[in-house]
Amino acid sequence: MLDPVAFNIFGLSIRWYGILISLGMILATYITMKRSKNYGIHPDRILDFILIVIPAGVIGARLYYVLFNWDYYKGDFFKIINIRAGGLAIHGGLIAGILVAILLCVIWNIKILSVLDLGMPGVALAQAIGRWGNFLNKEAFGAPTNLPWAIVVEGQSVHPTFLYESIWNFGLFLFLILFEKRKKYDGQIFLLYGMLYSFARFFIEGLRTDSLMFQQFRVAQLFSAVVFAICLIILIVNRRRSRNNIFG
Repeated sequence: MLDPVAFNIFGLSIRWYGILISLGMILATYITMKRSKNYGIHPDRILDFILIVIPAGVIGARLYYVLFNWDYYKGDFFKIINIRAGGLAIHGGLIAGILVAILLCVIWNIKILSVLDLGMPGVALAQAIGRWGNFLNKEAFGAPTNLPWAIVVEGQSVHPTFLYESIWNFGLFLFLILFEKRKKYDGQIFLLYGMLYSFARFFIEGLRTDSLMFQQFRVAQLFSAVVFAICLIILIVNRRRSRNNIFG
């Protein structure tokens, strides 16, 4: 396994985790810009979104993680802001990023659902790439297993949960890209992302050993279950409305 530190610059360690997350963001931005004209949005406007939404997402991911580990972080501001020590939660990043994107749509008078549809395939791709950073950091792995594809962490064979999620998210990226030409209404791709990512994350989270907890419940599983249910209900309702419009 590679060293988590890729190289050093003037005594500052540059980790593979940060490199892979950055790579995922860059590829997601490129693909989103290439597709933006299909949604009537100028590519330059996508860069405007990215420059604001990504920092907001990082802040949201950190605050979410700190909130559910408050006993560890309370009273130590520098520990809270030291993200190099680890501690980012994707759900917090998604919440903050989506809310800020919606706010920007209102300010710039752009269709909210179009932007969300445009952005979610790139988000899935960035997640797929970023999860390999967890592998190199030797984190976000699962419970012990004897399966032939297990990875060894600290001398123990465990579920490669990072790999499960990476494969799922890459498949989700391809599915959403291919589905784009078949979508029936604005917001459908966003809803499919929410439902399908949450479906996988619920089960993968059950295998992990480092889950954020709320009392005896895994926070990511609770969040995933709620998002899955909401997205599924809206998709079903919209599908029935579409059928009524066709045959009614």
